[in-house]
Amino acid sequence: MSIKTFSTAIVILLLLASAAAQAGKLAIVIDDFGYRPATENQVLAMPVNISIAVLPDAPYAHAMAVKAHQQGREILIHLPMAPLSKQPLERNTLTPAMSREQVADIIHQASQKVPYAVGLNNHMGSAMTSSLSGMQNVMQALSRYSYYFLDSMTISNSQSVPAAAGTGVRVLKRRVFLDDTDNEADIRAQFNRAVALARRNGSAIAIGHPHPATVRVLQQMLPSLPGDIVLVRPSMLLNERPEPGTAAPPIGKPAPARRPAFRGVPYCSSRQAPPPVYADALVSAIASSVAETWRGILRGETPPQAGKLDLGKPDDGKPDNSTPGIGNPNSNKPDSSKPDDSSPAVGQPDAGKTGVGK
Repeated sequence: MSIKTFSTAIVILLLLASAAAQAGKLAIVIDDFGYRPATENQVLAMPVNISIAVLPDAPYAHAMAVKAHQQGREILIHLPMAPLSKQPLERNTLTPAMSREQVADIIHQASQKVPYAVGLNNHMGSAMTSSLSGMQNVMQALSRYSYYFLDSMTISNSQSVPAAAGTGVRVLKRRVFLDDTDNEADIRAQFNRAVALARRNGSAIAIGHPHPATVRVLQQMLPSLPGDIVLVRPSMLLNERPEPGTAAPPIGKPAPARRPAFRGVPYCSSRQAPPPVYADALVSAIASSVAETWRGILRGETPPQAGKLDLGKPDDGKPDNSTPGIGNPNSNKPDSSKPDDSSPAVGQPDAGKTGVGK
């Protein structure tokens, strides 16, 4: 292998590693599967990392779950839960008044009707998910399976996280609803919002429905997904660092108070944060640096070798005043360097829309 070929391979590997490390992760889940085979089959023609959530009592629930599984697609149970608003309910809708046994029985039936599921999310459910006791019943039932819970966040004060404490059930949260309306411009704007959140926070989960307008927008937008955004399944986000405010409260005795840690000397921060650096700029800088290094090697320039001693001058027993700290009167001067203020300000997570009554 020539040096030129080797250098090209190194550059490509660095580019791939850097892009993978910096890419924002976007998970998209399409709810309400099992009622509309025509549009649902259009969703199943999209990239395999688009996941689906199937209503257990829908007429095509089993068939769609099997077809999605054969594609290697991730499947969730889309379990009906009681909303705050008065509206017709799906069969086997969970309510806060149900006993733990009733909740467990409905979830068991749903697991039989939607094979190959790895997670469960709520259909509507603003009344159920805001009930701590109701959600504790749900999490106790889910702990018997290997399901994670994706909270659709149809209400802002959902109790899914505290209810899951101590059960081993892991919880994810929806950040964006793609199709609160059937207007394609609105859906496109929500898709772009999900991309921006994934880029800013490292990951985001968007939920949509198999409506014709939503399908058209996804067919248009997915092929042109930005290079620094990668589609993932929701389960790939289970090990992501939780967002601020989503961690479950501690249980048991509080830890003893500790002395505050030393935070360093305060410094003046810049009034205006510098613009963020995205993956494409980082990749370009790495490629330029590696290419320049190899051009120097090809020209015959020898790169500096760290740790090599200069043995050309014998030791005459006199202190070397050129080295700070060894006989050099300037060695005790304070370091005049300043803290680096170049890091971009970290954005606060977007609270997203909440649909009270969903």
